[in-house]
Amino acid sequence: MNGQPKSDQPKLEVVTLGETMIRFSPKVGVPLEQARQLDVEIGGSESNVAVALARLGVAAGWISKIVDNPLGRRIAGELRWHGVDTSRIIWTQDGRVGTMFLEPGAKPRPAEVIYDRANSAASTMGFDELDLDYLLDARHVHLTGITMALSDSCRDMVKQVAAKAREAGKTVSFDVNYRQRLWSPEEAKRAVDPVLRDVDLLISTLDDVSRVLNLKDTPEDACRRLHEIYGCPWVIITMGGAGAIGLFDGEIKQVDGYEITAIDRVGAGDAFAAGAIYGFLQGSPDIGLKYGIALAALKHTIFGDQSCFSKKDVERLLAAGGSDIQR
Repeated sequence: MNGQPKSDQPKLEVVTLGETMIRFSPKVGVPLEQARQLDVEIGGSESNVAVALARLGVAAGWISKIVDNPLGRRIAGELRWHGVDTSRIIWTQDGRVGTMFLEPGAKPRPAEVIYDRANSAASTMGFDELDLDYLLDARHVHLTGITMALSDSCRDMVKQVAAKAREAGKTVSFDVNYRQRLWSPEEAKRAVDPVLRDVDLLISTLDDVSRVLNLKDTPEDACRRLHEIYGCPWVIITMGGAGAIGLFDGEIKQVDGYEITAIDRVGAGDAFAAGAIYGFLQGSPDIGLKYGIALAALKHTIFGDQSCFSKKDVERLLAAGGSDIQR
């Protein structure tokens, strides 16, 4: 594998890889232990990003390892329906498809998530199983800390993909995306540290900057410190309802959040990441911040993990105002 495109490969702008699970959730206001019916959705950070990008018109592909059964085919089929290329899925008869149970919250009660993903097929993925030509033919690779948390083989895979992409002159984005039920902050810090040195666009919540990357600074100072430590040209920190702030080739920019009525918060961070990547591909921090915040706000208004909004939807929200870039 030398990174040269094959004739049967789709030409993609962005490729990402990770686990997507089947998500079961009761109706809002119904506790899981009392539920008689569960809605079935799919959800995974990396595929959520791929879907959001595809809906914006970006050619996006997603790689994973999935069991060839109805649950696995549900995942692949739904992603294809959204326009995501799934031609390099690693199909297997072994293992299982991971699942999650989401009990929606309402203030002051938080949402509750129960994972049932141990020994999933995706957690056994390794670097040698990937089609490296496919990965390196894309312009950009998106990775997250969630995949690194799944297993040692996944951790090594993400490290090698980031390094190979950098060597091939591709750009890389990384969302820290810490999950406390998968690993400790100390484990996460040790794993992501070397990867971040190969990253062009670093995305993190303010909480993850503090608990995983051990920076207790103000958001602006944290952006500058992360750039100094890892050398990432673009660093973006999301701050929930307060919006997001970023350092872009030395310049600090900040965007306010929208007032929202949340129907389903899951996937909003992935929607933001997709918007940030969209702006990165165009070399525009303003587009990255504005699209990120707009997509995150829109995602809150619909059920499910995926942001299924078009560029027209985003532009309509931006035209209505409510979120300004602060320089």
